[in-house]
Amino acid sequence: MKKKLLILTAILTMQFSIGQIASSFGDGEWFKFKMSYSGFLKAGNATLSVKETTLKNKEVYHVVGKGWTTGMIKWFFKVQDRYESYFDKKTLVPYKFIRNIDEGGHTKDLEVEFDQVNNKAFVNDKKNNEKKVFDMTPNVQDMVSTYYYLRNNLKIDNLKVGDEVKVDMFFDEEIYGFKLQYLGEETINTEFGNIEALKFRPYVMAGRVFKEEESLTLWVSKDKNKLPLRIKADLAVGSLRADLEAFKGLKYPFRIIVDN
Repeated sequence: MKKKLLILTAILTMQFSIGQIASSFGDGEWFKFKMSYSGFLKAGNATLSVKETTLKNKEVYHVVGKGWTTGMIKWFFKVQDRYESYFDKKTLVPYKFIRNIDEGGHTKDLEVEFDQVNNKAFVNDKKNNEKKVFDMTPNVQDMVSTYYYLRNNLKIDNLKVGDEVKVDMFFDEEIYGFKLQYLGEETINTEFGNIEALKFRPYVMAGRVFKEEESLTLWVSKDKNKLPLRIKADLAVGSLRADLEAFKGLKYPFRIIVDN
């Protein structure tokens, strides 16, 4: 299960936004996801929470993402991941990113400060007591802020099948060109009932973990909230699925199809 919860947490943090004012989410929003491996074995849980705060006299959103293994899986591969992002309330560009993970003994403790004016990223590797500086592209995102940045910018009414959304994301000391392709609409059955959803394909790096670039499929609610409803991943060994299990603090009504 190495890196699988990390990837899911990352992908859950890589979804949809764009615009100068955050309109799809707000203070107090919270999601919980349940994960299953190969369709039947419970793998773990993940959560995302949003709070308004200030950072160096700037008004920001502070988002915390957590992922952990549960049940039988944690006995042979324990995961305890925590990600944090502080990003501007208006522009949604990140100022600070924290990654603290333990995946079966593989640990990282990173803190990244973004200088969005001079396009620099200052990486503090606390585990190895190393500090580095990297050049950035303008308005670069971190792994968590990418979700909210894209989520708030996705223009649902103008989407056509095959359309792609791209954004530069800084992760693991390099800039990653994240790409998301729109696959169309689909009604899916969830914990809450049947939901009209938008279907996407986040492109990933094929090889060690994923079978191919097209290994991920993502569904989000077709409403102003753009909730992440489901993620399915075809892995090099088996498959992984994450489903939205609980939520609170939504900014808009959540639409469920009611059969007559």
